[in-house]
Amino acid sequence: MKKIFKQLFNWELWPFGLIYAPVGIVWLYYGLKARSLYFFTASNPTLVFGGFEAGSKNEMYKQLPAGSYPKTILISPAQTIDTVKSEIKASGLNYPFVVKPDEGMQGILFRVIESEDEMKKYHRVVGVKYILQTYIDLAMEFSVFYIRYPGEKRGKVTGFILKDYLHVTGDGKKTLEQLVDEHPKASHRSAEMKKKHERNWLNIPKNGENYYLSMAGNHNRGARFINLCNEIDQRLHDVFDRINHESRGFYYGRYDLKCTSIEDLKQGKNIMILEYNGAGAEPNHIYDCGMSYGKALKVISSHWRHLYRIGKINNQNGVPYWTFAKSSRFLQQVRKDFKELQRKDLALGI
Repeated sequence: MKKIFKQLFNWELWPFGLIYAPVGIVWLYYGLKARSLYFFTASNPTLVFGGFEAGSKNEMYKQLPAGSYPKTILISPAQTIDTVKSEIKASGLNYPFVVKPDEGMQGILFRVIESEDEMKKYHRVVGVKYILQTYIDLAMEFSVFYIRYPGEKRGKVTGFILKDYLHVTGDGKKTLEQLVDEHPKASHRSAEMKKKHERNWLNIPKNGENYYLSMAGNHNRGARFINLCNEIDQRLHDVFDRINHESRGFYYGRYDLKCTSIEDLKQGKNIMILEYNGAGAEPNHIYDCGMSYGKALKVISSHWRHLYRIGKINNQNGVPYWTFAKSSRFLQQVRKDFKELQRKDLALGI
């Protein structure tokens, strides 16, 4: 009962659809102004559906500046595991490395693979095209929300956060199960945690030991976000102006990246971009900072205003909005694929 009340009065724990329900009015308003409910599809012309849902990560990486993202291999489920192993060896990738679906979302089926046995199991279960990537072992993971209007040389950073992966800290007395049950976020997904960490569920982590429950830097996967809005300055704007201008058509979205420090990031040093999320990117600086639900809705709505304006400019420059029929078919398939990925994520066991 205590967990239910906590979830009820903490809007960040509400289901995604409930949090965003009032934003539907904003979507409808801009849809009427644009005469297209899918006005956002023109926001990032080189991303499928404007980057709002799904789309190939591999194609996204190809549009980022050379050397700014991890070494990446696209794998088909039709390949034999021996062929995959040969590609891994030829590329020079070593364990551990990262795997994730090429058209995945929300951190579903994201894993850090530690061994050949885990690799074999992942390849057997995933059933869709997926990506193998170098594991980037840099100290800090950030999200930077960046917006630039078509035709303008300068954009702006509207959000800047540091990510803290979902973990519990041992005290040398309590089992992993007990630590999860006491954790403010992990306790709300204890069944999922037990499934993924069954081998260690009754083990007792050492005093002071951090046990990571998920290495996905997504809020819906339990990561904690530390708002760095006070660190946004002209140097940060300049760094992302340079990065963004080397892309072919990214105007609205969020860069998820790793770097060695905030200062190095502002100097444009030691940056590795993990992903670029387009029109569907959340301004995730609304989380974990004590922001009221009303203010969070205002932040989301202001970003959608930019999304509408950018889409309108691109549309006037010849980028078509997706039709209602095409968008409906696309979203129907995305929902179907997402449910299947969720099922496999729980069944994977690593």
